[in-house]
Amino acid sequence: MALTGEYVPSPSEWVRDQVEAYERSGGREANTLRDTGLPVIIVTTRGNKTGKIRKFALMRVEHEGQYALVASKGGSANHPEWYHNLVADPEACMIQDGPEPFDAVVREVEGDERQTWWERAVAAFPPYAEYQTKTERRIPVLVASRRD
Repeated sequence: MALTGEYVPSPSEWVRDQVEAYERSGGREANTLRDTGLPVIIVTTRGNKTGKIRKFALMRVEHEGQYALVASKGGSANHPEWYHNLVADPEACMIQDGPEPFDAVVREVEGDERQTWWERAVAAFPPYAEYQTKTERRIPVLVASRRD
């Protein structure tokens, strides 16, 4: 069941534009992080305070049909807002990796499992390693799986 409700586009113009182009084209356009050539997915959540629909691009870190969602915020001292949304409601998530979005459930991973996903994430997007050195917080890693 798709997330429904009022969609509030990102305040960041480039994020709004990327989400719109990705969705409009079924993932054929705007499917990389700006000019890096590195693939992204579109993630949809529900705001934990407003209840409104939020959409954004994250680096594509996929393994056997599951996706790592790395809450790096570029190494900021604070977690990104989407992290709080997903922790508050782990079933309020959709992933779009190509033409069709799908419902997902997320869970935060720890220990050896986190390490494995972290290594996959850094392999897909090496700046994650640098981001971790820029902050004292441990960057959370969530794993999104298709919901039945």
